[in-house]
Amino acid sequence: MGKVIATFRNIDTAERAADELRRAGFSEKEISLVAKEHKDRHQGRMEGHNLTSGTTVGAGIGAGVGLLASAGLLAIPGIGPILAAGPLAATLSGAAMGGLTGAFVDWGIPKKESEHLQREVQEGKAVILVESPRADKAKDILDRHAEEVKMLA
Repeated sequence: MGKVIATFRNIDTAERAADELRRAGFSEKEISLVAKEHKDRHQGRMEGHNLTSGTTVGAGIGAGVGLLASAGLLAIPGIGPILAAGPLAATLSGAAMGGLTGAFVDWGIPKKESEHLQREVQEGKAVILVESPRADKAKDILDRHAEEVKMLA
């Protein structure tokens, strides 16, 4: 089972890449997406939600048909509200107090790279993580969309 990490300029570009991964047969259990929440992205849809509870936002995010339709909204210390979808979202909701770096490390990313990824999210970039026996195919797809793509051993 291989792992691929990709960073994107913004959440819209990451969502397009996630859509292409799904069209290529990758399941939502193989794809995780993490990005900083931008209030203007879905203005008015967050009213009444408690960000610290990890409330699932549902179809109110984005177009409502992609990976973000199942995203959870979490408050991460030092970053603020983030959107998280896929297997990493469960890790984050259980470790919200430990921060994003800890969740990345738990996923198997070296600490130095995990810290780098947390900074990228803090700066407004999005991260997709894929864990699949077809990691090479995922990397090929992500290379077409991402600013940076890495395979993990």
